[in-house]
Amino acid sequence: MSESRLWLKQRLAEGSTAWFAGAQDALSALLVDQSAFDGVFTTGFGISASLLGQPDMELYTLSENLGVVDRIANVVRKPIFADADTGYGNVLNTQRTVRAFEKAGVAALSIEDQVSPKRCPAAATSSVTLSLADAVAKIHAAVDARRDPNLMIVARTDVMDPQEALDRTARYAEAGADLIQPISRTFSTYDDLVRLRRICGRPLSLQLMEGTWMATLSRPQIEAVAGMATYPIVGLLSVVHALRANLAALADRCGQPMGELPCPRATMNEFKQLIGWHELEKQQERLELGDASRRAH
Repeated sequence: MSESRLWLKQRLAEGSTAWFAGAQDALSALLVDQSAFDGVFTTGFGISASLLGQPDMELYTLSENLGVVDRIANVVRKPIFADADTGYGNVLNTQRTVRAFEKAGVAALSIEDQVSPKRCPAAATSSVTLSLADAVAKIHAAVDARRDPNLMIVARTDVMDPQEALDRTARYAEAGADLIQPISRTFSTYDDLVRLRRICGRPLSLQLMEGTWMATLSRPQIEAVAGMATYPIVGLLSVVHALRANLAALADRCGQPMGELPCPRATMNEFKQLIGWHELEKQQERLELGDASRRAH
């Protein structure tokens, strides 16, 4: 994964924007990897829902999050941007978190300044943030922990006051953060993002959530301020909508011909191609025939 880290760092150095789509498990990550997106974002919101069937309130542990990310890294080739939540504790926990995700092969990871356990600001009505000193110390710790300088550290602030967010992110940049990630509820205009980009002196990482004003920005606007732009949960919500609709329709016709369902499905052959079935069959045959040949001799 060192190549994907270098690719992402070089892209950011050129002033370009890398576009990511969210994935909550290895299968959704494989779909992103085979799409036109530049990379895979491992959404904590989606991982909590997929792994536990529970909301993103940091109920899952570092080990559980890392397990999903490790399985994703095993099947994708594109850069992985990992949601590392709050770093799962204090500065020492944050360092362990960074080293664990770096070892898994991610190209970038985000650390946010909420207290632990956090609550996802996309769903929660309010959140509690660390003191400025503690939050800056976490970014220092994250930067100090990485062994590969190409690993991108994204510092996210969840404070609601715009001026406080500007002050904090400037300090996070001074602490060594490579990108700054605001939340949509803190600012309200594109000009706010331009000002944030200028004050912190770092490219932004934008999370484009449906229903928020950031998601209405044009591509030129996004690429003028952001080094990384992400659609974190479109995949997750698409799966929920399609599966719910098809299950409801199927339940109404149990014991009858399946017929058409509200949402189209992939064919079995399409799925086998996606999952790499034929390649593994060939590999198994080659290995077994080779073993039989060796036994014969």
